[in-house]
Amino acid sequence: MPKVTLRHTFHVRNSPGALRAHLSQPQSYVGLSPLVVAVHDVERAEEETRYVAVERLRLFKLVKYDNRIKVTLRGTPSGVEGRVVSPGGVRLDYRFRLTESGGGTDVEDTLVVQAWTRPLLTFAARKAREVQLARAEVLTARLG
Repeated sequence: MPKVTLRHTFHVRNSPGALRAHLSQPQSYVGLSPLVVAVHDVERAEEETRYVAVERLRLFKLVKYDNRIKVTLRGTPSGVEGRVVSPGGVRLDYRFRLTESGGGTDVEDTLVVQAWTRPLLTFAARKAREVQLARAEVLTARLG
């Protein structure tokens, strides 16, 4: 399965603990990812949280499509990580590494996007990069 890795590092003027707490809550991803408009079916376990997120996509700028993705979210000693499984054949592993720095936190946002075909990967990676860059702005506005 072809894949691509995307990285973006940015600074937020808040503590790693505050960021970890925010990024560990499924509801925080509504609007944090510009595509995510809702979350539901949240199931919390000791090690991880599973839920369904609704991504609202526009295909060809005309057709609105609500893509229901399965998300697994877990905290780590250095941040938050997770996995997304889309019914369209796209898989996404992500990690937010949080490092205290300069009165705030450096956030390293890493995405590994996989898809069944190269054209689907190109589309998914382009969307993932748009979301990744927007997420930095939203997270900074929310917590920084």
